[in-house]
Amino acid sequence: MPQSGFNHLNEDSMLKPALMLTGALLGATAALPAAAQLLRQPVLTLDSANRLAAGAIDACRGKGRGIVVAVLDRGGQLLALQRAEAAGPHNIEAGRRKAYTALSTQTATLDLARQAAADPDARNLNTLPELLLLGGGVPLTVQGQAVGAVGVAGGGGAVNDHACAMAAIAAVPALDQAGAAKPSPSTHP
Repeated sequence: MPQSGFNHLNEDSMLKPALMLTGALLGATAALPAAAQLLRQPVLTLDSANRLAAGAIDACRGKGRGIVVAVLDRGGQLLALQRAEAAGPHNIEAGRRKAYTALSTQTATLDLARQAAADPDARNLNTLPELLLLGGGVPLTVQGQAVGAVGVAGGGGAVNDHACAMAAIAAVPALDQAGAAKPSPSTHP
């Protein structure tokens, strides 16, 4: 029986190029570097968390204040907590919640508090149970990637708590040194 022009190709001749292409694609995928297959993220270590805590405590001690400092990892879990002898017990939870708020919003809590005071829509953030809109919480980043947050309470006010948190960040050079609160609208027109 005569074969048409398209039937002269047998099944093997069509299958081989398809198998070769599939094999090449699978081989290329397997040859990709691990970074292309898995996300790599910096991790805040216990050593760094303890250095952050010590930096904040030293900064506030220099201002004559005993504080609580809480350091959370990227998942919001407590990594380090230190309390100066004279710090009030309520500051333990305040420091943790400030850190959680900064981590969750990726914004310094001093900025959030100022936004809430100026913007009725932002005021509703106060209704979320874990958020605390008081200065002293600052997100921690490495090369722009969130790694955790630090929260300071008991330093004698929002501005002092924020300054002690910023001093903590300066104690760990591997962290991005951003995070300064923006000027208050009430102090700068």
